Amino acid sequence: MDLVSQRKATTYGFKRTSTLLQKRIRNASESRGFAQSRLLTQWVEIVGQDIAAIARPVKISYAKHGLGATLTVLTTGAQALMLEMQKEKLRQKVNTVYGYNAISRITITQTAPTGFSEGQASFEHQQKPGPQAAPDPKAKAKAEALAAPVRDMSLRTALELLGQNIISKSK
Repeated sequence: MDLVSQRKATTYGFKRTSTLLQKRIRNASESRGFAQSRLLTQWVEIVGQDIAAIARPVKISYAKHGLGATLTVLTTGAQALMLEMQKEKLRQKVNTVYGYNAISRITITQTAPTGFSEGQASFEHQQKPGPQAAPDPKAKAKAEALAAPVRDMSLRTALELLGQNIISKSK
């Protein structure tokens, strides 16, 4: 076979950026002990918005003679006490990423909000941008009519938004 017949017609010989960078990202995250880079990239989804707003993972260290690792979490001094009380809940959420009890301890590292190289990074996570265009009035009305029987207001609002997105994209 020649190279032209091996190439997929949809890629036209190009590779996705993610496939080119995947090995480098894995090596960088593994150098700090993160075998699962998902813990770094999806921190907000794993631990929740409230914990992610005050803390972030720094490193994972493994014991020489034993099972379980220690996760080091960075936070500001004022938030350390709040995080200390939620350590067990945080450990359970992190272990769901691994699928077993990989993390046995959590260590909290405090830093000043400004002045140190680690402390200068913001703990606030940016929200994904929402739809930019104004919703179609017909799609909005149809979505509201479909979600009207739902009694829970927050669920109804979410269903209306989902319906608007589906109806507008199907056109």
